[in-house]
Amino acid sequence: MPTERTPERTMAIDSKVVAQVAHLARLKVDPQDSDALSNRLNDILAMVDQLQQADVDGVAPLAHPLDVTQPLREDVVTEPNIRDKALEIAPAAEDGCFLVPRVIE
Repeated sequence: MPTERTPERTMAIDSKVVAQVAHLARLKVDPQDSDALSNRLNDILAMVDQLQQADVDGVAPLAHPLDVTQPLREDVVTEPNIRDKALEIAPAAEDGCFLVPRVIE
C-alpha cells in the first residue's frame, strides 16, 4: 500500500541566516553577495523538496548505479621469498627478524 507523502514546510533562508551560518563556518561572506547566496540556497532547498516528492516505494537501494563487478585476479604468490637473503646482509638480525634501533623510549 503506497504511503501518502505530506509536503513539508521548508524554512526560507534569508541574509540573516546566511550571515549566521557563515559566522559559524568561519567564512567571510560579503553583505552584497548575501542576497544572491540566499536565493541560490533557497533554489537548492526547493530542488530537494521536489526530490522528496518522488515515489520510491518498491525501489531497492543501490550501492552503484551500474550493474558492474570488479574483476579480481587469483590470490597466488608470485614473488619468491627472499627473507633469508635479506637477513644475511642486514646490519643486525636475530631469530629471523631485523633488529632496528629503539625509536621510542
